[in-house]
Amino acid sequence: MKNNQSDSLRIISIIAMMFLYAMIAFVTNLAAPVGKIWGESFTDPAQAERMGMLGNLFNFLAYLIMGIPAGNLLSKYGYKRTALAAIALGFIGIAIQWASGATDSFAIYLCGALICGFCVCMLNTVTNPMLNLLGGGGNKGNQLNLIGGTFNSLSGALTPMLVGAIIGENLAGKEIDDVNTVLYIAMGVFALIFAVLYFTPLAEPEGAGQEVRYERSPWAFRHLTLGVIAIFFYVGVEVGIPATLISYLKPTAGFAAATFIASLYWLLMLAGRTIGSFVSSVVSSRTMVICVSATAIVLMCAAIALGDSVTVMMPTNWALEMETMPIAALLIMLCGLCTSVMWGCIFNMATEGLGKYTAKASGIFMMMVVGGGIVPYVQSAIAAHNCLLSYIVPIIGVAYIFFYALWGSRNVNKDIKVD
Repeated sequence: MKNNQSDSLRIISIIAMMFLYAMIAFVTNLAAPVGKIWGESFTDPAQAERMGMLGNLFNFLAYLIMGIPAGNLLSKYGYKRTALAAIALGFIGIAIQWASGATDSFAIYLCGALICGFCVCMLNTVTNPMLNLLGGGGNKGNQLNLIGGTFNSLSGALTPMLVGAIIGENLAGKEIDDVNTVLYIAMGVFALIFAVLYFTPLAEPEGAGQEVRYERSPWAFRHLTLGVIAIFFYVGVEVGIPATLISYLKPTAGFAAATFIASLYWLLMLAGRTIGSFVSSVVSSRTMVICVSATAIVLMCAAIALGDSVTVMMPTNWALEMETMPIAALLIMLCGLCTSVMWGCIFNMATEGLGKYTAKASGIFMMMVVGGGIVPYVQSAIAAHNCLLSYIVPIIGVAYIFFYALWGSRNVNKDIKVD
């Protein structure tokens, strides 16, 4: 009977983490399309592009501030209480973004984006190591993170589609109040998940919420140190690819069509993570990342080289009406299949064999997710002049990820005691 109760608690815990994975994508992917609306209030096109990504930058800047404190909260208070605190912050952050529309204040919007960033940082700090530990690490732990990633991708795809459908083809004259429906939905979901999680028992990994004595710093592990750099580039690549795709297509295709096509990138991430969750039990994280990073580099290089010279038919709305688009858009969209498995695999490689250092390492790992704000912001500065040429930035990032999987992910510090 005790084993049955333990198994049931483990399943409940896994399901709870899947829903939190979905909330991470919902909050994160709200930043880019909502930021585009704020950006339109600036008359200079180059300034509008940069300001449009500023909310995204603040959303990810929160990781740099909150990463290590989130790991400390996890070590001291455990997984459930840290998750509840994160959800409460998410509600507050969305409420502040709503208030920014009521007060017509860009500064208040940025404040809300920063607080939402605190929320997703803490949720990431909880979900990734917990699923890895619930799966027992290794391929099984990676498999659970990839399954969670499918929920993340589905939520990530639906968010810009929803915003695009509400706003329509033209951003001109649109204000933050026009997406209040999405913000109300977000606040309602946060309130519901907080109530459900509060009354749901979670299987806390052994030692969670207890003081742990650390003889060394997590930075002593080379594969973790190189892994946090890899995640810095990865999150920047994941966010920058579809965000810049919207900027690339918006002038000719319109905002609704551009956001729909960018959403297909997230749907391909969903497909990739679904496939990855099946193959990850037999294919190592290292092998998967080597293959997909090499493919992503080829796709983006081909997109830059071909540009608008070749066209293809692509769906541009929910009715799947086909329109002529540059083949570069298709090649960039296909990168979603490649980036789909990188997050879980990099986290798995970076934290493998860390034992009691996992919670603190998770906080350090999350700190470098700030790359999701910095890398796309750098890319947007180039995109203001040439959108396709700006994909040199994610190519450099993926090249480092290829290096990490090939060489930097090996644990060379097995002499450090981790139990």
